[in-house]
Amino acid sequence: MNNQRWLSQNFFIFFFTWGVYLQYWSGWLTEAKGLSVQEVSFIMGFGLVSRALSTMFIFPFASKYLSNKKLSQFLVTSSLLAAFFYIPFNSFTALFIITMIFSLFYPSLLPAIESSASTLVQQTRIHYGKSRSYGSISFVISVFILSIIIGYVGEKAILWCMIVYLAIMLILQFMPAPDVLSVKPTAVDRSQSFSMRSLWKIKGFPVVMVIVILLQGAHASYYNYSYIYLQQYLEVNTFYIGIILNVAVLFEILFFLKVDYLFSKWKTSTLLLIAAVGSTLRWIMIFAIPNVWVFILSQSLHSLGFAMAHYAFVQYITNNLPKQQLSNAQGLYSALAMSLSAALLTLFGGYLYYITPGLAFLGMTVFTIPAIIITLLSRKVYQY
Repeated sequence: MNNQRWLSQNFFIFFFTWGVYLQYWSGWLTEAKGLSVQEVSFIMGFGLVSRALSTMFIFPFASKYLSNKKLSQFLVTSSLLAAFFYIPFNSFTALFIITMIFSLFYPSLLPAIESSASTLVQQTRIHYGKSRSYGSISFVISVFILSIIIGYVGEKAILWCMIVYLAIMLILQFMPAPDVLSVKPTAVDRSQSFSMRSLWKIKGFPVVMVIVILLQGAHASYYNYSYIYLQQYLEVNTFYIGIILNVAVLFEILFFLKVDYLFSKWKTSTLLLIAAVGSTLRWIMIFAIPNVWVFILSQSLHSLGFAMAHYAFVQYITNNLPKQQLSNAQGLYSALAMSLSAALLTLFGGYLYYITPGLAFLGMTVFTIPAIIITLLSRKVYQY
């Protein structure tokens, strides 16, 4: 089994499903299931809460009893079964319940794959960035393919594409995997010394977690308001908006392709500092110069604000945490940095957007500037 190829394949197929979920799920609930925007917002909002609880508690708990391979098999199977329950139901109550169940399993696949990646990097020394770039590439391909399919058959195809992709992912999970991912956790692995509480006692971990929470949460306005900002405020043709937004993913792909060769020897604190500065510059640019070409230029900074911050966290836990703590760390990261912080900052960004659209992006510097300060003050103290 080629470990690098196995990880690349798993990132590729997961992000194929992730493109469906992030870009089209709300639209599918609205157009195919007939829910109102308010109902969809309510469902997806509580879905984020369910996702956060799952990745923070259920996923780390399950990882103490199941091997990486068995856990991934369980999560994919549960996600696929939950997706089938969407087919016969159209009422708000039923779709709310199904979404809560689906959110307990499907989003946990991301920290599960990331945990497997950290294990493989730690024990077999493969290149994380090279495999992770396949995820970004597949995300773009997935969005492009589904947009074409929807154009021909409508939004009803969204759920069926998700089901087909999950079925393919399930088949891959039952194929041979690296031996280290099939090792079942022992009673020692479940001891208090490897609990989530003990994770916070590891030197440097709390401060690194706070910094990535600030940096990843600061993308809330971009994820939620960039489309309407381009469409309504900068008056960009809808046809070009998707292309413009994918510029960020293009730079993300280029970053992950080269990151292991360029930055693997750099300190985590240096990577986080660059990410925080790059993110701050990005939001200032969009606010200060409300121009479509400046917005496109700012997209290149996604490789720093998002991708470098993500890589820095993976690098830190891989180099500093024992294997038994990787799932705990990935669960916390997914719950706090990728879910709850974004959910809370979306409300803050929405308030600023209604004052003036550009302010929603500038407001994110309220979180990126403290990230710069914390990194500068803590890097010598914790030596990370």
